[in-house]
Amino acid sequence: MSAAQPGGVPNQRWRILRGTTLRLLSAAVVGAVIGLAVFSLTQVTSRSLFAITGGIAGAAAVVAVQWYQRTARLTEVKVTVPQLSELTFAVNNDSRQVAWQLFVETVTRVSTQPLASDQGVVREALSSMYGLFATTRETLKASRPSASVPSGQTVEYLAITMLNQALRPFLSQWHPRLQEFERAHPDGQESAWSQNAACRAALREVQRDIYDYAVGFARLAGVREAEALIGVVPAPRSPEGGTGGDHRPSTGGAARTRG
Repeated sequence: MSAAQPGGVPNQRWRILRGTTLRLLSAAVVGAVIGLAVFSLTQVTSRSLFAITGGIAGAAAVVAVQWYQRTARLTEVKVTVPQLSELTFAVNNDSRQVAWQLFVETVTRVSTQPLASDQGVVREALSSMYGLFATTRETLKASRPSASVPSGQTVEYLAITMLNQALRPFLSQWHPRLQEFERAHPDGQESAWSQNAACRAALREVQRDIYDYAVGFARLAGVREAEALIGVVPAPRSPEGGTGGDHRPSTGGAARTRG
């Protein structure tokens, strides 16, 4: 049997006793301050009493209004989420603003615009999608979380689903492959890449998904005629899961794109 360290048990008991005493003293001080404040308020009369009461009522009103804006004014919107189903979303003014920002980000990038099989640059599209991924994440980080209600999903759910179900799988598969080709052929043409056609086919498919997410953000934001604003209508998916062809222009005006 090993020998106990000298003074080990008394020291432990002393630490416990000291901690308990400090907590009791802190509680006594807080209680005394609260009691003094209550006593002081009971001694206030006339104008000062009305001023204090009015200030408390004003602060309570501000808290009540903020709570009402975040919860009581929630409305329900049905959105079809790619690869899932039609879901009900609960939105208020704050979440509509976030949805509008994400709608603008998705429709003003090359990642949602047509890239014909013999035109455009795949590297530009992939870089644009990386930018969309980063911007969406920063937008969510900078915004307040939506009020949680049992009746529906939030705009954050739609945005995170877009990142994890559409953008991340595509980028994690094709970005390393394109980088490998670029390192091996620094002066080579992208058309010489053996996987160019397959990458473009996968790109058209993920563009179809991002288009659907953009329409979903538009509905959450209350945007009317979102398809006309986007300016292109992706071709329907083929039964095998690919698209039937390249995107075709819509009758609405085309949105200005950026990389």
